[in-house]
Amino acid sequence: MKVAVKKLNEKAHLPTYGSAYSAGADLYACTDGELVVPAGETVFVHTGIAVELPYGTVGLIYARSGLACKKDLAPANKVGVIDCDYRGEIMVAIHNHGKEAKSIMDGERVAQLVVAPYYVAEFEETEELSSTVRGEGGFGSTGRV
Repeated sequence: MKVAVKKLNEKAHLPTYGSAYSAGADLYACTDGELVVPAGETVFVHTGIAVELPYGTVGLIYARSGLACKKDLAPANKVGVIDCDYRGEIMVAIHNHGKEAKSIMDGERVAQLVVAPYYVAEFEETEELSSTVRGEGGFGSTGRV
């Protein structure tokens, strides 16, 4: 699948895959030098790119495990959603879960983008739902004895 990418900044990097079987493509920070993320706070990291996702797909922005585990930095909203009609700059809201300020440098990989298909549901109200063994059990109910 081809995805059109527009550089909004000449320093921007196009997304890249780390290996032949990577599901997520790395997104790169496009900053003026060092970007400090204070402890317990969230900052928006520019990527300097915009994308044109094919109709029927969505861009999902996930944490990079290395950044999250080694630097305590991960997307603030857990999973970002880029709708296929959005044409603005991709920015990643990065939250510092640590106890001290951390830095992101220009060109550093800050998140990963997964392009996935989706369904558009037609929601209709009903008086009853079909029954299942699970029923209304939620929040860890399937593992109970």
